[in-house]
Amino acid sequence: MGKSIVAINASPRVKWNTAQLVRAAASGAEDAGAQAEVVDLYQLEPFMGCRSCFACMTEKRFGRCAIKDGLTETLDKIAEADGLILGTPNYFGRPTAGFRALYERLLFQHLTYDTAKFSSNERSIPVLFIMTSNAPAEGYDQLGYTAMIDEHVQALNQFIGPTTSFVSGNTLQTDHYDKFNWTLFDAEAKQQRHEEVFPQELAQVRVLASQLFA
Repeated sequence: MGKSIVAINASPRVKWNTAQLVRAAASGAEDAGAQAEVVDLYQLEPFMGCRSCFACMTEKRFGRCAIKDGLTETLDKIAEADGLILGTPNYFGRPTAGFRALYERLLFQHLTYDTAKFSSNERSIPVLFIMTSNAPAEGYDQLGYTAMIDEHVQALNQFIGPTTSFVSGNTLQTDHYDKFNWTLFDAEAKQQRHEEVFPQELAQVRVLASQLFA
């Protein structure tokens, strides 16, 4: 039986850039012989972030989040998975609120506050962290986004497993720029990039995932 990979689209949109990249990465994992399940985070039942109950630090629930809501099943699947794909758009310089709720619950359950062993997680699995944004990837250093991604990668490294990041910038936000007074953008250039460059990124992330989850 092949490896089990959980692929999470943390965008509220289920057919656009982030969702497509997550599904391409899931296909890459399947190319390597794994079984991949895609979860559209915003389609789940209502869920919350960490509520700081510390139940995951007690003997009864050690290392496992105790909250029962729309994230519970997904967290259980990740706990048994052999790899994890996380994809999120960049909203105001950070991942989405839905991603943040998952991120808090996923990582905090493994935090021990024990200097001898800071993380309770004993199943290190590879992680692919995908971020999309309207901002071009070339501007990430100047905008502070590179540091933000590094922060997430480091935390995922510590609590989940070795993490690789993939960025798709300057993405197409809508098929109807003419409906909005968005004078900041060159709609034709955006569309051209989407048609010429984005398919290459889909191919790249698929290959990357096939290598990570082989």
